[in-house]
Amino acid sequence: MRATVRETYGPADLSSVPVFAGGFINFGSWSAIDLAGPISVDDRVRSQQDLYRRVLDAVGPLDGRRVLEVGCGLGVGCALALREYEPAHITGMDIHPQQLDRARKTNAALLDASPPKLGFVRGAAEDMPLGDGEFDRVYSVEAAQHFDDLVAFAHESARVLAPGGRVAVASFFTPDDDPAHGARLADLLASYADGLDIARPVTLLAEAFTRAGLTDARAVSIGPEVWEGWDRWLSDQWKPGTWPRNFLKAYREGALDYYVVTAFRAPG
Repeated sequence: MRATVRETYGPADLSSVPVFAGGFINFGSWSAIDLAGPISVDDRVRSQQDLYRRVLDAVGPLDGRRVLEVGCGLGVGCALALREYEPAHITGMDIHPQQLDRARKTNAALLDASPPKLGFVRGAAEDMPLGDGEFDRVYSVEAAQHFDDLVAFAHESARVLAPGGRVAVASFFTPDDDPAHGARLADLLASYADGLDIARPVTLLAEAFTRAGLTDARAVSIGPEVWEGWDRWLSDQWKPGTWPRNFLKAYREGALDYYVVTAFRAPG
């Protein structure tokens, strides 16, 4: 675990920062929210829930399936999936032990339910402590920008998927492999300058899924759903010119975009 990841999701506890109300820790999908008027905390929480729904719809159906979330954080997305999509079981995996401690406290009632439908495990995206073909669905929401090795993550996702399985990943990437994007993002955004986020082209992940043996790998931009709303929410707390407001600028300059990347494992 890189030092910046350890600090941000450990002692600093990003889930407690007001811009991530509700504990989901994502930028949100804002299509259903009126950005012209005031934005409430409830609107913000809905945006994060809607980003999860966007990914869960892309990887679905989930009913009766065995599901893995990679980079589960506080597990509130796992709880949403259980509540709304009725999988047989969800495993939330995260590399950070403090996040998993928080997840277990946040979801204590679900963990105590019988029969058990939720569990948490510590593991890295690049080296999952899970069995071959153990899951029907694998998804990840806004965590892949931190993964050290997207190729290894793709191979591990393919390994733990059962025949007929599906994977969906939502995160922000550069739109192509122009090396200038990384330098520009480091200039604009502190999270790239300090190494918390890693600048990589979305094609790297899509191609890695294909090389790992998955089929129909594709990346769909959902930037129009994300960036304007994220910046509008930030505008109530951050002034123009401060670095968090530069995500929208990076998008408009073509250095960054938000994607849902999907792939499938062929049946038997």
